[in-house]
This record gives sequence, structure tokens and C-alpha cells, in this order.
Amino acid sequence: MSTHEVLQAAAKLVAAFARNDRDAYFGAFTADASFVFYTLPQPLLSRDAYQVLWDSWRRDEGFEVLSCTSSNAFVSLQGDVAIFMHDVATELRMQGEQFFSQERETIVFRRQGSGTQQKQGLWLACHEHLSAMPEGLPPP
Repeated sequence: MSTHEVLQAAAKLVAAFARNDRDAYFGAFTADASFVFYTLPQPLLSRDAYQVLWDSWRRDEGFEVLSCTSSNAFVSLQGDVAIFMHDVATELRMQGEQFFSQERETIVFRRQGSGTQQKQGLWLACHEHLSAMPEGLPPP
């Protein structure tokens, strides 16, 4: 059951990103979440830090997600932590230009709550690591 819950949480996160739903996207992360993006010089060490960057991209660069598709998903349950890995194809617009990327991503989810609430399986992301897809691999 938990693997299914993690897959659902990941699908909701990806869908919110794909439709530019800032509140739903960032609501899928814990406040203390960390983010490692190969396109940035340093990690972002909180959800707030990422939100500030997201907002500046939108304001200054015209950042907009046009589509985002997840494939090859895998979940590894580690007690109250789950490691979700997938390939992600993203199309975005920045400065009026469209960009397409093929990337590999790991998202670490942590089960929230305690007791009965924890058994209900509210999974929030607490770490995201995005990597470039190795050269020469065909798209999924």
C-alpha cells in the first residue's frame, strides 16, 4: 500500500509542476526540504529558498512550465522514508524561448504524522535531486 501512496504523491507533485500550480507544487514539500539541481551552483536548503528562486525566474525570466512527463518510476521504501526515482521530460519557456530537457530525478519522501495519521500515508517530499540524462541515451 505504501508504494502506491508514494507513487500517488509523486504523481501529484509532477502534475502540479506541469501545470505551474505553485501552491500545490511547493505544498508537496516539507518546509525543511533541500534541492540539488545540476543547473545551479549550490544546493537550495529550504522550500522557502526554492520558492524565492522560482518567483524570481517567473518575474525576471518569464519562466513557465509547458509540460512535464514522468517515466520509469521506481520506489524504494525505507521505513518512514521512500526514495522515488524516475526519468523526467520537461518543456519550459524562459525569456520567450522554449527549452526541452531529459533528466533523471530522485525525490525523497518522508511519511508525515504519527499513529493513525501516519498509517494513512501522507507523504511529503523532503529532498529533490535533479541530474542531466547521460548523453547518447534515447528518450523514454
